[in-house]
Amino acid sequence: MASAKEIKNRIASVGDTQKITNAMYLIASTKLQKAKQELDRTMPYFSALRGEIKRIFRTVGDIENQYFYPISGEQDVHGACGVLVITADKGLAGSYNQNAIREAQRLMEDHEGSKLFVVGEYGRQYFTAHGVPIERSFLYTAQNPTIQRSREICFQLLNRYQRGELVKIYIVYTDFGGLEASARTVRLLPFHRAQFSSASREKTVKIPFEFSPDVETVLDNIIPSYVTGFIYSALVDSFCSEQNARMRAMDSANQNAQELLDELSARYNHLRQGAITQEITEISAGALGQRRQRQEGGALS
Repeated sequence: MASAKEIKNRIASVGDTQKITNAMYLIASTKLQKAKQELDRTMPYFSALRGEIKRIFRTVGDIENQYFYPISGEQDVHGACGVLVITADKGLAGSYNQNAIREAQRLMEDHEGSKLFVVGEYGRQYFTAHGVPIERSFLYTAQNPTIQRSREICFQLLNRYQRGELVKIYIVYTDFGGLEASARTVRLLPFHRAQFSSASREKTVKIPFEFSPDVETVLDNIIPSYVTGFIYSALVDSFCSEQNARMRAMDSANQNAQELLDELSARYNHLRQGAITQEITEISAGALGQRRQRQEGGALS
């Protein structure tokens, strides 16, 4: 059985750990709020881009473009698929990283010959350790998603797509949908026209728009910006999901630490009470012995 000193040292150690997990909880909460505010400030622009793409297809419905499936519908294209997977730079976030990695592995099994693109140190180390070849690893931290970094990722992926090295591009990220965030797979390219159709009835364009120099060039310039926005939103969604998962993990760790502290405190108090009781018993027994000795000495005299 552990001594009172050992239990006291264990209580101090658990208390120090609880301070760390509580600090990590507060840091994750602050980062989450900051990332959400940044996303809220930038997303209206990309929502406007989506609206303009929808307007183009309402105006010119029969346009063909390299970023879209043909008008006849989706075709079974053959070739390598690009898989962009977004993970964190570190663990301590519950199942956040493993869920994204499992989703990426499932997607790569379904698309043989896929080329892997990774954001996040955790994903880089995992795939390297398991012998999975990485086509391109974006060597900047996942902790600071920015528009500029989204443009760099978009540039690399679109270059390969335009050269025919990739026939499809998928992105695997964690959708921040509240408490239960889940890993999600989205096909970035090619688009289907249905993605830019609205369920609501929109006004028919009566006066044709003028496109300069032509509608194909306009789309070729808009789509990279739209893809950049989608990648940025995926990076921020993943970052928010990571912080949310870390908050939940740290909150659970705090609760477990508190339960352990309560148990250790009870054991420590029990040992202290036992030690105090033993000391009182020994003092009482000693006093009783001295009293008997005095009484016996008095009787002999």
